Amino acid sequence: MILHTEVLGDGEPIVFLHTGLQTGLTDFEIQRDYFKDKYKVILPDLRGHGESVTDDLSNFFEDSAEDIADTLNNLDVDSAHIVGCSLGALVGLSFAKRFTKKTKSLTISGVMCEKPNNWLELHKQDMERQEQLMKNDEIIGYFSNLHKSDWKQSLEIAKDENWYPFEITKDLEGITSPVLFMVGEGNKPETKGALLYPSIKDDVHVSIIPFASHLVHSEQPDVYTKILEKFINRVNN
Repeated sequence: MILHTEVLGDGEPIVFLHTGLQTGLTDFEIQRDYFKDKYKVILPDLRGHGESVTDDLSNFFEDSAEDIADTLNNLDVDSAHIVGCSLGALVGLSFAKRFTKKTKSLTISGVMCEKPNNWLELHKQDMERQEQLMKNDEIIGYFSNLHKSDWKQSLEIAKDENWYPFEITKDLEGITSPVLFMVGEGNKPETKGALLYPSIKDDVHVSIIPFASHLVHSEQPDVYTKILEKFINRVNN
C-alpha cells in the first residue's frame, strides 16, 4: 500500500513515523520544520490514519513495514533515516528488521523492550483513559475529521491485552543500521531498553532525557531535535 505522504525539502531523506491517532502532518511538527531546510523530510500517514485509507489493520506492524517500503519505492528513495515514536517506533523497528538496505539509521522512542510485570494493570489504565476519551464529543469530532478511515478500529485492537508486539521490541535482531534509542526518564517501563539494547547490539546509542516521559519529541522537543541531529550527522560522517 502506498501511503498518503507529504514531502518537504530536498536532500538526504528522513522519514518521520507518527504516534497512534496522529498523522504525518500533526506529529513531529518541530522536527520537520527544523530539518526541512537541509533534508528531504518524508511524512507518511500510517495505514488507517489520516488519508491512508484502509479497514485492514489485522496485521498492522508487518503490513505497515511493507507500506513504508512501497512508499519509499514510489518516491524513488533507496534508503532513509527512519525516526518514530510510540506506534511509529514499533513500525520503524519492524521496517528496519525487514528492510535493512532501506534503513540508513533508526531512531526510536516511546517503546517498551519487554513486558512489564504490571502489564495488565498498565493496560487496564490505558483502557480507562480510552473510555474517557470516547465520552468527549469534541475529541471524537477532532479525530473523525482527521482520519478518513474508521479510527476507532485502532482503539478496538488495543483492547486486546496481547496487542503490543513485544516479539518485535525484545531485541534488535536483523537490524544492521546504527540505532538511537531516546527515552523519557518518567516512563520506567521504557527506560529498561536503555540498558538492554546496547548490551545486545553494537552501534546503539541511548539518551535518557529528563523532564519527559512517553512522548519525548514533543515534551522536550529542543533536546530531542539536537540529539537526533547529532546522531544523523555521525551516521553520515
